[in-house]
Amino acid sequence: MKAKAAVMREAHAPLTIEEIEIDKPARREVLVRTVFAGVCHSDLHFIEGLYPIPCPCVLGHESAGVIEAVGEDVTYVKPGDHVITCLSTFCGECEFCLTGRMSLCLSPMVQRAKDGQQRLTQNGEVVGQFANLSSYAEYILTHEHSVVKVRADMPLDRAALIGCGVMTGVGAVFHTAKVEPGSSVAVFGCGGIGLSAINGAAIAGAGQIIAIDMLGSKLNLAKEFGATDVVNPADGDVVKQIRALTDGGVHYSFEAVGLKVTAEQSFRALRRGGTATIIGMVPVGTNIELHGPEFLQEKKIQGSAMGSNRFRVDMPRLVEFYLRGDLKLDQMISGRIKLEDINDAMAQLKTGEVARNVIAF
Repeated sequence: MKAKAAVMREAHAPLTIEEIEIDKPARREVLVRTVFAGVCHSDLHFIEGLYPIPCPCVLGHESAGVIEAVGEDVTYVKPGDHVITCLSTFCGECEFCLTGRMSLCLSPMVQRAKDGQQRLTQNGEVVGQFANLSSYAEYILTHEHSVVKVRADMPLDRAALIGCGVMTGVGAVFHTAKVEPGSSVAVFGCGGIGLSAINGAAIAGAGQIIAIDMLGSKLNLAKEFGATDVVNPADGDVVKQIRALTDGGVHYSFEAVGLKVTAEQSFRALRRGGTATIIGMVPVGTNIELHGPEFLQEKKIQGSAMGSNRFRVDMPRLVEFYLRGDLKLDQMISGRIKLEDINDAMAQLKTGEVARNVIAF
């Protein structure tokens, strides 16, 4: 079938709206009619060449839609079901899956064989599929382990955000760091992921939540998501400001920007025994420098992949959090745009003006 998509032809160039061909669902595959797709900063990293990727390809990974068709042996969903997609597709058989670390699964089982018919093509040529999804397109063809079924009364524009940014931020708090009630937290960066980490820390019962960002508008938004204090780097040394607010540093810090300087600051802002979690996509080739003696204070630094999620368990729970008013998704949507406006949305990500734009198909 033919579908309209935003195609990446090369790095450092605008995406182009083109028609591509999407194959029929094969065994254990599902065809999803994309209803909403979030414009995530992770996609911008690939457009800017910070993470190399073969072209042409279709980006996009944060989405929600409706099952259109299913392939052989699919029993989990049926046509008409509402689903959220997730880029951490799990096989269910590898060491990571069997030990409960599904977000680390990289099994090729969920992809098509490289020597066979590919899911996305154009005029007989292969178009790369990003993260097993490529949701900047009217339809998504993927393995059934890339989707989670959600209740039909969940608004799909909000549901799409759960597919990446919200799961990544909240999951880093709940699963990767395991924030304890009453503890102190600092979150560097108040984009979609950072706001979700702030929201997650509030749900987890953190006693003090410090939001750090360069934009006053985002700091104001952070307060709506649960921040008790805000820090603007323009007002002076960030680490000194955090230590002054916390009498020596925080129990947990989260870096949601993807920069060397903020990653290092997140570690320095810890109190003795604290844990820094790096959520942001630090560019390939970047090294993080830490002061060695601080490890004698039992400070820790760790990474987080998609919030260490078990998404078929976690995402329906996040839906319930939203529907009962705990998860702040309405405030996160900055605008609803057309696919043709995607390059403008990417430009807004560069300036840091928005939390999340969503593409309405």
